[in-house]
Amino acid sequence: MSKKSKEFDKELFFRALADRTRLRLLNLLRTDEVCVCYFVETLKTNQPKISRHLAYLRRAGIVGVRREGQWMHYRVVEPADEGAARILQDVLAWLATDQEMQRDRERLIKVCCAPQLPISIQGAPRPSLAGG
Repeated sequence: MSKKSKEFDKELFFRALADRTRLRLLNLLRTDEVCVCYFVETLKTNQPKISRHLAYLRRAGIVGVRREGQWMHYRVVEPADEGAARILQDVLAWLATDQEMQRDRERLIKVCCAPQLPISIQGAPRPSLAGG
């Protein structure tokens, strides 16, 4: 492995943060691990688009994923680069104060906490939504 491939890709990191949909996804992941199906329901966009954005965030080292049966669970991961980790924490804190991002979060909570999940996500594991 070359030295170049071990270096943190700053351009990729900042490009990942320079997209509204990716910022919305990061905001929804701020404190929780969330199944991809909840993003589709919350953001009212299609699953392939959500998956492309999540893949971009993964390549940038900002999001991690684990599979549980048919469900893919995403979470924010701290970048290995110390500077990037600080920036990401600042961005997440900033997103938490944004009104549009707060509305997204409220929609996610409403979907997750509904007595009956929408048909499209019935059977999906509900996120814990720690930290509101």
